[in-house]
Amino acid sequence: MLEIQRATVRLGTTVALRQVSAQVGRGGWLGVVGPNGAGKSTLARAVTGLVPYRGRIWVGGREYKPSEHRQRARAVAYVPQRPVLPPDMTVTDYVLLGRAAHHSYLGAETAADRRATAAVLERLELSRFARRALGQLSGGESQRAVLARALVQEAPVLVMDEPTTSLDLGHSQLVLELADELRRENGLSVLCTIHDLALAAQYSEALMVLYEGQAVLSGPPAAVLTEDNVRRFFAAEVEVLLGQGGPVISPVRPTARAERSSGGGPSDPLVRPA
Repeated sequence: MLEIQRATVRLGTTVALRQVSAQVGRGGWLGVVGPNGAGKSTLARAVTGLVPYRGRIWVGGREYKPSEHRQRARAVAYVPQRPVLPPDMTVTDYVLLGRAAHHSYLGAETAADRRATAAVLERLELSRFARRALGQLSGGESQRAVLARALVQEAPVLVMDEPTTSLDLGHSQLVLELADELRRENGLSVLCTIHDLALAAQYSEALMVLYEGQAVLSGPPAAVLTEDNVRRFFAAEVEVLLGQGGPVISPVRPTARAERSSGGGPSDPLVRPA
């Protein structure tokens, strides 16, 4: 459903993305991970046509020209990392904006648009907030509204750029679960950039690691998220445990790992038991 071939993005004098290739089949979920500045958001914006790129990107077997914004919007829905949320706009009016690609430039929303919006609000448990202003929502509610606006586009590809940013664990799981349910039911193809490696491992069928703008690893989460790989590309010390849904990434203090390696133990700390 989504194919990226040798995508390269230059931002000013910086090459933010260098010849990245990837595929997401119908109903697939590709997680894109990497350290800060690796090019994850740039890749998401290239797929949605928000930044110019070299290379080729197909959605459903079709390439879209830079001028074909509305046509691309019918094919690719986007959950941005930092969405603009007008504080006085109601949830319903905000979500209805996702239907804009389905009618003419001067056309008003139709009864079909309102039905589609109401259905998505109900599915995401937002119906009771339908007339509430966006500025009155909590972080988790706001993020669900952003997801609702993307889903109401009814596009076959969903691109989510750090959808769990600033959310607590419970709301992070809620947003990802909702996206995963719709992926399984409707055959959505999902590309999701995400910082949290544990959540990335739990929800992604495949992972791609970006590092300095290049794809350096790809494959099943268990093969990609090894302790050596996390140490090399994320400069982090972790333990990788086997959980029910895949690998579980547990941070480990570097000093603690060094103490275990040298044979140190509870008697080593400066603060000793009484």
